[in-house]
Amino acid sequence: MAVKPPILQRGDTIGIVTLGSPLSAQRINEGITTLRNLGFNIVLGRNVYANTGFLAGTDQQRADDLMEMFTNKNVKMILPTRGGVGVAGILPYLDFDVIRQNPKIVSGYSDITILLNVLYQYADLMTLQSLLLLDFNLNTPAYNYDQFFLATSTFQSPRQIVNPPGIPQISRVRGNVTGEVVGGNLTSFVDTLGTPYEIDMAGKIVVIEETHEPINTVYRYIDHLKLAGTFEECAGIVMGECTGCEPAYGVTYDQLITNYMVPLGKPLMTNVTTAHGYYKAAIPIGAQANLDTVNNRFTILEPSVSNA
Repeated sequence: MAVKPPILQRGDTIGIVTLGSPLSAQRINEGITTLRNLGFNIVLGRNVYANTGFLAGTDQQRADDLMEMFTNKNVKMILPTRGGVGVAGILPYLDFDVIRQNPKIVSGYSDITILLNVLYQYADLMTLQSLLLLDFNLNTPAYNYDQFFLATSTFQSPRQIVNPPGIPQISRVRGNVTGEVVGGNLTSFVDTLGTPYEIDMAGKIVVIEETHEPINTVYRYIDHLKLAGTFEECAGIVMGECTGCEPAYGVTYDQLITNYMVPLGKPLMTNVTTAHGYYKAAIPIGAQANLDTVNNRFTILEPSVSNA
């Protein structure tokens, strides 16, 4: 069972780190201002503004920033600025025993998917597929903040993942399964295959989403996971949006699901608003959940934080 990090409250300190690609100073500062206006204190990683091409510093530097946030007793939550690429590069430099002894909320999506799942598997830490620092701005919809703070600042349980009004969740294969949640960005999922950090899907409810990939590339990634046997082992599948994913050879994302996901025969829910989409549900990685595609419900069965 995953360890739940302590609850986040106004007045707490949030540690800001850049773990993959760089983000502009303007966007970083906008997010910091928003968080301070919400009542939080901020601590910055040494390399949060670093820009060394497509990475924000070396793997060691970015890993050191993350470890310093885990060992800082004042920090209650660790919030990456963005994903991008390169998060996998920090993994060999992390001390999972130290992380296990200092549980903290870690939120994010995109390439942060790799970190979220590895922290759950290697440090027994429940993490959160939810907002990044870049999402704390004046244009972020209330739904995203409501989801984020329900997960980080309340003990609400059970908590059904419900899309905003007018956006239906669609159950495509009927079933009713319970298991721990893993998942996130499809590209990042595939990046872990064949490595020591491969995401374990056995008996799990797997959440998948993607952004700005043509549908034939999305097919390639899904087929790779299928050939690796990962879908055979999972309990059920929740598919989010494929944001900005253009049809390829006349095939759409919905047709891809019909042709290649439905035949897997696993309980399958689609069109869940999450991660790269405009609306972002907060989905805890490592939490027990129920996927009921008979009644079209995806429910988180336990809080994602503790009162410790």
